[in-house]
Amino acid sequence: MNQILVSEKIYVTPELKRKRKTYKIIFILSLVLIVILTTYYVLAEFDKNQKEQISREILSQMNDQTTVEENFIVVALDEEPTDEEVPIIELNTETTTNTLDSEVTANGQTYETEAILDYPKLGINYPVLSEESEELLKVSLCKYWGPNPNTVGNYCIVGHNYRSGKMFGKLSGASVGDEVSLTDLSGNKVTYVVYNRYVVDPTDVSCTSQLTNGQREITLITCTNYGQDRLVIKAREKQA
Repeated sequence: MNQILVSEKIYVTPELKRKRKTYKIIFILSLVLIVILTTYYVLAEFDKNQKEQISREILSQMNDQTTVEENFIVVALDEEPTDEEVPIIELNTETTTNTLDSEVTANGQTYETEAILDYPKLGINYPVLSEESEELLKVSLCKYWGPNPNTVGNYCIVGHNYRSGKMFGKLSGASVGDEVSLTDLSGNKVTYVVYNRYVVDPTDVSCTSQLTNGQREITLITCTNYGQDRLVIKAREKQA
């Protein structure tokens, strides 16, 4: 029986050459894309870590300058007065609050702060910057709406939901009954208790309402569902 030997070249048609060339180009482009995406991810994480360090620096400065104050008054008298000399003094027990402070970091940038948020259960402890912008949100939590910290009304705070857990990345673990504290620049620390959590459309800003029935509240807001919705955590001042 005769055996016909066919050279490989007979099967390498122009069409097959074209397909091989196309596959090589796709493979090379895929490798390039993987390298680009990997580089972008590494640089993005590096930038986040750098911003996190700035936030830690701001927090350290605020902790050094802020001491928690109790609401009491000390009156010093040069001499012990007689019954006739005892003055009648009207005391205003309302605590005044220094609402803004400037922190200058090692990179020379100045950041306006007005409070420190501490959520012990979730390990969230950040300064609250007085304004909100895309660049400031990369540095720390930001005030979104509301009155001065720890005053009557609804103090609203926004932060990024990072997968690494930074900023509000752990906020999805919030539960009703959790305690959250807010310390203003005068050192007054108020504890709030979470009473509600829900998800809303980004256009729904009803959570920023200032109708609190004369109470102090805070609202924590972050992205969820891959940025399509907003997670809202509502907390009210803890009652003695």
